[in-house]
Amino acid sequence: MASDDDDVNVGLIEVYRHRLRDLIVVDPVLDHLDFIEYDQKEQIRQKARTDGNIAATNLLISAVIKKPHNLGWFTAFVDALKHSGCYSAAEYMQVPPRPEVEAENDTCVKLIQLLSPSLVEMPTEEVRLHCFSKGLISQEDSDIIQTTTTNKGPISGARELLRCIVRAQTGWFSTFLDILRETDHKNLYELTGRPSDFDNKGSDDKLPSLMDESTGSAAAAAESCDSPQLMDISISEEPEADLYEAVSTDPRQLPHSLEPPQQEAAARGPEKADIVLRDYQKDVARPALEGENIIICLPTGSGKTRVAVYITKKHLDRRRAEGCSGKVVVLVNKVPLVEQHYSAEFLPFLKPSYKVERVSGDCQLKISFTEIVKNNDVIICTAQILENFLERSNNGEDEGVKLSDLTLIVIDECHHTQKGEVYNHIMMRYLMQKHKNRRLKKEQKEPVPLPQILGLTASPGVGAATIMKKAEDHILRICANLDASKIMTSSLGEHKREPRKVVQTVEDRKEDPFGDVIKNIMNAIHAHAELSPTSDLGSQNYEQWVVQKERIAATEENQKVRVCAEHLRQYSEGLNLSNTIRMRDAFSFLNKYYDEEIKKKATPDDERDIQITDTERFLFNLFKDKKEELQKLADNPQYENDSLTKLRSKVLHEFSSREAARGIIFTKTRRSAIALSQWIQENPKFADIGVKASHMIGGGDQSVVKPMTMAEQRDVLTKFRDGDVNLLIATTVAEEGLDIAACNFVIRYGLVTNEIAMIQAQGRGRAEDSSYTLVEVKNSGVAEKECVNEYRINMMNKAIDKIRALDQADYDKRILEFQIQAIMEEKVRMTKKKQKCMQYEKCEVKFSCRSCSKPVCTGEDIQIIENMHRVNVTPEFSQLFNKRENTTLQERLLDYETNYFIACKDCGQRWGSMMLYKGIDCPCLHVKNFVVTFNGKKISKCTKWSELAIKFPAFDYAEHASRLADDEDTD
Repeated sequence: MASDDDDVNVGLIEVYRHRLRDLIVVDPVLDHLDFIEYDQKEQIRQKARTDGNIAATNLLISAVIKKPHNLGWFTAFVDALKHSGCYSAAEYMQVPPRPEVEAENDTCVKLIQLLSPSLVEMPTEEVRLHCFSKGLISQEDSDIIQTTTTNKGPISGARELLRCIVRAQTGWFSTFLDILRETDHKNLYELTGRPSDFDNKGSDDKLPSLMDESTGSAAAAAESCDSPQLMDISISEEPEADLYEAVSTDPRQLPHSLEPPQQEAAARGPEKADIVLRDYQKDVARPALEGENIIICLPTGSGKTRVAVYITKKHLDRRRAEGCSGKVVVLVNKVPLVEQHYSAEFLPFLKPSYKVERVSGDCQLKISFTEIVKNNDVIICTAQILENFLERSNNGEDEGVKLSDLTLIVIDECHHTQKGEVYNHIMMRYLMQKHKNRRLKKEQKEPVPLPQILGLTASPGVGAATIMKKAEDHILRICANLDASKIMTSSLGEHKREPRKVVQTVEDRKEDPFGDVIKNIMNAIHAHAELSPTSDLGSQNYEQWVVQKERIAATEENQKVRVCAEHLRQYSEGLNLSNTIRMRDAFSFLNKYYDEEIKKKATPDDERDIQITDTERFLFNLFKDKKEELQKLADNPQYENDSLTKLRSKVLHEFSSREAARGIIFTKTRRSAIALSQWIQENPKFADIGVKASHMIGGGDQSVVKPMTMAEQRDVLTKFRDGDVNLLIATTVAEEGLDIAACNFVIRYGLVTNEIAMIQAQGRGRAEDSSYTLVEVKNSGVAEKECVNEYRINMMNKAIDKIRALDQADYDKRILEFQIQAIMEEKVRMTKKKQKCMQYEKCEVKFSCRSCSKPVCTGEDIQIIENMHRVNVTPEFSQLFNKRENTTLQERLLDYETNYFIACKDCGQRWGSMMLYKGIDCPCLHVKNFVVTFNGKKISKCTKWSELAIKFPAFDYAEHASRLADDEDTD
């Protein structure tokens, strides 16, 4: 009677047999199957033990579909799948997924497999509990993971967890991402596109500047990533001039350059006519001209800033015509953009009708920001400055600024309006006031006026999304954060320009004796410290493993492992440099590091040696014994890496095949940017064809790599625009927002982050017939990541189209839901913050040296300068450290300078820097150089002061200066 149904069910199982093999775990399923005989079960289990789970699953399926069947066998099989945690397999047996859903799930599974080396660093036990509570894993899975973690460690447990979650029911991927986010997984950027810090490798000081490093990437069309055809892309291009060309403001002349020299721009200001926009620029500007909050999403180089200037001028004109004053603030997220927007765009077009001023942390204006806002019509500033003064106003201080003081806020690179970003802090104030205004209106009270919002971006990205729905949600959330009624985009038509694109892969070195020597040294250190690495030496995963080992060892006061981990990190960086640039650069880096380490072990006056432990002596001798061999190998060009060869060929080709070549090479770290620039300058082949290279890196301070000042950055960019430099080697400081015109080729050298950064980098090439080349570097995985980014860009464009097609009422409803959610989350965050601020008592917070564990001070000894710098000026503390000159860290800001660092007298560990604040030496502490305890319990992760919930009193300059004067009188 049931034979027809049986045949259908057997056919279904056979059709999806290949899927079931990947999704079924044999042992737990067998436990729930009553219609298979005991002997046969044991045979299947033995097959699993000897040949693996997939082979055993084949045997299990054959047993299930073997006739004759008992009544209800298929239902029993589906129930067994459910009860054993094989939810995805059960779904195939009940309602097979649509092909597109199946493909998306395959993508997610492949992405997990691709990124598993990073994901295994998750806090396994915490993630396991979250996954179980949210139904991603069964009780049995949970028990297996917990047992594996206990017996073999958290990384093995994480591998087991990853094997389990890919068998979960539809929607598992986004839930798993949420769990990783909740548990602060440090490599989440690879899946979500959040910023990553590459530039701190080898640094024992401050984390890298956000001005250098942008964001990480991934979420992927894994199938297309596997396709070799996509690795070599050549896109034909119709010759097209810069999109700013012919957008003239002078009816007598059509300029061929976007920006005139600053002096000319200012001088010609009064002669400027009305701004002329292209048709597509007019289209995207229209809602803003009617007073609506919008986001303008146009490609890099298409004139978004010019549109913003136009909207600003019309806004101010309209306010003036109505007899009201207008107040416009233009927010940027990087200091160089302040001067660029001021000199190249807003000042030339708005002067003399309106007063325009710029302010940034690099600005030398000796006047309050509040006064600047009062006395000018347009203020261009970094977002943090506005946030600081909004906070002052919130605290009731006289020198604050209110949102109600402003009538228009222009937010450049507005895709950064997300959790944790300063743009979002500003807009959260806006949304909360808007929410209060609704209540005030209901109470028939006067609402607080709020400014119009205009967001500008080339790419909102897709965040963590791997499916269209999540991509839409990501973009809608940005729209909600900016209170945008629309996201405006437009076809560029005849003005559209795309660069030719090529991906160059590299072969492994046939011989790498230099790298082999370094690996032998690293293995000797592993044996000495009894460490067992979990990934390839020199890889990003290895470095993360080493950093974690160092942090744990410091907390546990295991100085042997801690110092070995520090040295392993330097050797890992040496391997990276050897794979990226020259072996001699890698050797120079390692040699300099060991010279500095040995110098730490002597006092500045050489009166006495600082304590050297047996482990440090072992490490010093290890390098000393191999130093001569490394130097000899580093000078042998025979073993140069293939990446550098490909880069040389590409640069030589670009300059020999173009009449006037001008290009940018983007690289990962500051050190590699400087080294590549030196390599090009020293190579006569480049000079022979007219290559004039210079590097450009960020301005954040670091102890190992000297940062560039703003003046140095401006000087390099000016030379690049004028042609005195025609090849710029830059970190990601030059990637986003900076207008670098007339560039006709872009090379990303071993650097791929996320889809936003990819769009920004491609957009740097604005000249006719521009090209975009990706050069692979060993261990970088850039080809796969580039493939992922192509997929994400396509998904983003489709998501924007779907959002723009929404009925306005539906759009408004979804935006409101996101805003209410954001407000509730902010209230919860503020409540937790208040509770956290009351958590620690200063006297119970104690600091000890990270290297030798010597007690240093308590929280009661620390004061804070300018809400930023934690200093200890007690006489007792001054007896504990030596002061050394630091030639790479020389900041000269408004009220202080730092030319020295302070180090432990006993072991030489750096503790921070010596600030000269208004004529007084103030030892400034860097918390990551200490182990912090509260009530005797060590705080495991405390690398930034913001992670320590304690409020320090403001530095009392007058009291300390008076005490110093009394001491001098006594002497």
